[in-house]
Amino acid sequence: MEPISLDAALASFTEQWSPRIVTAVNDYDVRVAKVEGEHLWHAHAYTDEFFLVLAGELHIGLREPAGERTVVLPKGSVFTVPRGVEHKPYAPVPTEILVFEPTGTLSVGDRHEDVPDHVDATTGHALG
Repeated sequence: MEPISLDAALASFTEQWSPRIVTAVNDYDVRVAKVEGEHLWHAHAYTDEFFLVLAGELHIGLREPAGERTVVLPKGSVFTVPRGVEHKPYAPVPTEILVFEPTGTLSVGDRHEDVPDHVDATTGHALG
């Protein structure tokens, strides 16, 4: 095992909303993605989803029992969407994120609206 440069990992692809698996920690993937514009409303029934903003700014719409709200994550911020909470990421500017999810977790969750063409419904792609 050798150190992995996140800058090099992010420079290795251009696709938006198409996460790459950088490494694994126990049964979790560490994924990086380039994002801009809207993702889609979706939920992960059995797992939380951790976001770290490496560059840019990420907004996450949340549909919670108390109603809808949006959290704004500037560069360097982290946020965890609890399992079962419907959410919709949105990046108003080109943004780079790091996500922790159990290996095999689909990027559009277990429950989701129609997947637009610009979103890659994947369990993550290998780097390279």
